[in-house]
Amino acid sequence: MHSSLKNSGLESFDLIQFHTWEDSWLEDDRWVKKLEELKLQGLIKTTGISINRWETWNGVQAVRSGLIDAVQVIYNIFDQNPEDELFPACREMEVAVIARVPFDEGTLTGNLTLDSRWPEGDWRNIYFVPENLKPSVERAERLKAMLPEGMSLPEMAMRYILNNPDVSTIIPGMRKEKHVRMNLAASEAGPLPEELHTRLGEYRWDRVPAPWSD
Repeated sequence: MHSSLKNSGLESFDLIQFHTWEDSWLEDDRWVKKLEELKLQGLIKTTGISINRWETWNGVQAVRSGLIDAVQVIYNIFDQNPEDELFPACREMEVAVIARVPFDEGTLTGNLTLDSRWPEGDWRNIYFVPENLKPSVERAERLKAMLPEGMSLPEMAMRYILNNPDVSTIIPGMRKEKHVRMNLAASEAGPLPEELHTRLGEYRWDRVPAPWSD
């Protein structure tokens, strides 16, 4: 921890997160004791978890335990299942929500096609296997058909998440300056009109972990 802080140039970390979280880890209190020690030393301020893809149930116990301050979870137009159990628990326990993968790994940018390919070694070649690419493209195309005039699919995807008051912040991909500007513009535009947001509830896509989704 000391070396990480030194490398970052910070005196303490505002948030430290456990990734690929498993609720079974609650049975071992060693991590709890260690984190309390780090907090007492002033090295960290808060603790969070990052939930595995499409396993929003696997974090509800952690939220209700009162041991964590934030939860990072996949949440977007397709992945609406955090609204079922996770978000109500976060609301009750006053736990912050960090929404990740707002564009569904690129599907909700609207740029994918059935012919999309990536350089050798790019993880998207594993994720967008035929069984995932085809339905992803088809669902994105249906969404395009309902876009209000002047609104892009990425903007609608971002603003959909902003409609939910349970979400504290969003982690969007920003590889280029134009992406930064687009994301900022979506944030400034605020939530979607309520009618449009309600209609997007019909696009929920319940999925389960698969070898290509890891």
